[in-house]
Amino acid sequence: MKGKPEGKKAFLLRLDPRLYRVLEKWAQDELRSVNAQIEYLLKEAARRAGRWRDEANPEEGREP
Repeated sequence: MKGKPEGKKAFLLRLDPRLYRVLEKWAQDELRSVNAQIEYLLKEAARRAGRWRDEANPEEGREP
């Protein structure tokens, strides 16, 4: 896709409005965009679950 950073996948995400407000405030507190905050939280959850390794190709992750 033109104009998009290499390796980023764009997709629609529907959220409960209350959850969005929580994420929006949290992102502001940490000086991130809502998108960056969601990506950060998902990566942290994947690391904790043992499904994301920093040295792995970001598209690969780890097989379950």
